[in-house]
Amino acid sequence: MKVLIAGGFGVGKTTMVASISEVAPLRTEEMITELSAGVDDLSGVESKRTTTVALDFGRITIDDKLVLYLFGTPGQDRFWFLWDELARGALGAVVIADTRRLESSFAAIDFFERRGLSFTVAVNCFEGAPRYTPEEVREALDLPGEQPVMLCDARDRNSCKAVLTTLIEHLINRSQAMSN
Repeated sequence: MKVLIAGGFGVGKTTMVASISEVAPLRTEEMITELSAGVDDLSGVESKRTTTVALDFGRITIDDKLVLYLFGTPGQDRFWFLWDELARGALGAVVIADTRRLESSFAAIDFFERRGLSFTVAVNCFEGAPRYTPEEVREALDLPGEQPVMLCDARDRNSCKAVLTTLIEHLINRSQAMSN
């Protein structure tokens, strides 16, 4: 099962893939250079020194019949052309949100809504970031009540497992609702 880990620049996509993957993750991170000045918005993540330029890849085995292949998307606008290819064949997605820059979540949410691809919103709880309940985030992002929104720590394997479990449950519930 192919799952995308998506969201804006610097929200924790690479961290989540690395935290949960049972294999050494494939990363395409490069140093941020002066060439990105005026191109990439570093607001709120000024200390970030690397960026994903293609994708991150990891894998987690749930059981003998279910293996999740995780594809982390690049976050900057200039790499969005890759999202269509990465989304091909995906069964669902995790949209990681950062409450310091919640507006950076809208593009990813719109991308998956337009394609009818189920997703879970995972609010990465950065140290020092404003804290909101999942309901407050759902309202701020204008998401329907059945849309899964949860708090997480992308550095913590168990937290990432909970996010993926929520996504799988959402996919099952949505599938059952469509078949009725």
